[in-house]
Amino acid sequence: MSEAAPPPPETEAVRATAPLAARMRPRTLAEVVGQAHLLGPGAPLRRLAEGGEASSVLLYGPPGSGKTTIARLLAAVDTRHFVALSALSSGVKELREVMDGARLRRDRQNRRTVLFIDEVHRFSKTQQDALLGAVEDRLVLLVAATTENPSFSVVTPLLSRMLVLQLQSLDEEDLRALLRRAVKDERGLGGSVVLSPEAEDALVRLAAGDARSALTALEASADGVSDTGGTVIDVPAVERAVTETTVRYDRQGDQHYDVISAFIKSIRGSDPDAALHYLARMLVAGEDPRFIARRLLVHASEDVGLADPTALQAAVAAAQTVQLIGMPEARLALAQATVHLATAPKSNAVITAIDEAMSDVRAGAVGEIPAHLRYGRYKGARELGNAIGYRYPHKAPDGVQEQQYPPDGLVGKDYYRPTRHGGEHLLHERLAKLRRVIRGDRGDRG
Repeated sequence: MSEAAPPPPETEAVRATAPLAARMRPRTLAEVVGQAHLLGPGAPLRRLAEGGEASSVLLYGPPGSGKTTIARLLAAVDTRHFVALSALSSGVKELREVMDGARLRRDRQNRRTVLFIDEVHRFSKTQQDALLGAVEDRLVLLVAATTENPSFSVVTPLLSRMLVLQLQSLDEEDLRALLRRAVKDERGLGGSVVLSPEAEDALVRLAAGDARSALTALEASADGVSDTGGTVIDVPAVERAVTETTVRYDRQGDQHYDVISAFIKSIRGSDPDAALHYLARMLVAGEDPRFIARRLLVHASEDVGLADPTALQAAVAAAQTVQLIGMPEARLALAQATVHLATAPKSNAVITAIDEAMSDVRAGAVGEIPAHLRYGRYKGARELGNAIGYRYPHKAPDGVQEQQYPPDGLVGKDYYRPTRHGGEHLLHERLAKLRRVIRGDRGDRG
């Protein structure tokens, strides 16, 4: 916890040995790259940073999008006292101390307290609830930051008292501007190196919208060049410094849901290349392969179904492979099943059929089981009419006999409606003939 207001960012000294990302942290709003939708004239964050009245805000965005930087800029407002807490190291006790100090400041100095809480999603429900009164009474102006979707990670009462502002990943032009400034600025590399256009492209691609990652990779590349006596950062220099792109993926947050959603929708849309991309993102980020296998199992019946009867077999085989041999070899089976399902003909007739049937049952469409279908192998069953009149299908030449199977109220109800895709094309023709025979339409017994 920091109880003393930090000096305004414009004058705050940063050690020369600090990481490049810290040295290049914006000192004024004018230096902030990106987030124009939040920092333009009249926008909520600009009004707050310029000293205007504003509600408490929740900054929601990916790493490296500027959440902490923007919060630090609020310290430049002279009439406010700035307190920073980290959800990783603070609890209810620290929160109460901040509230007590804010109350004294308000009553004795008529001074507003800005409370910045980083990683607020890591606060427990009890800790988040402890903020409610202070936020509602405006005892503190809360500025909270989270990388996770607040709908999943912040309690509803607190969320309803705050203005949720979503920060975006930096686009390519924002990242290029950031890198070029860092190369030239005295706080950064001071022109000691030259960044080639191809290397700039590589850094932008590797950063994936994350300002901190871009500057960290730039610094590592510059250090490597300097160590060899060079002055030009080229693509090999970047490749030597950065071995693997950091994949932004939180197994407990919204990225988890977004990526698996994109994965399934790519398979459903018959795009194996996109599906493999999202599969790779999950595997590189350490997602549980059993979770991926379970989703493939569901998808095989939900979106492929009997258009390709082998799809479920492929998904089951992949799931068994995951259990039997684990990673990294199981990635091959997961990839094989992904490609199989993505390129298979699609049908949602199976899930539509079972969902409609369950909906009817829940609505009360159950009815009496026809007597000839009831169990008849117990004493007294014949007296009740059970099993009397049942027609054994195998006694018919084609193995199908006219007979009522559903309750009276559901006679003629079609739940399963096969498409003409893949294997269901044959089922479409065969099922029509079966229904005509079973229901007594003698027009064509097939």
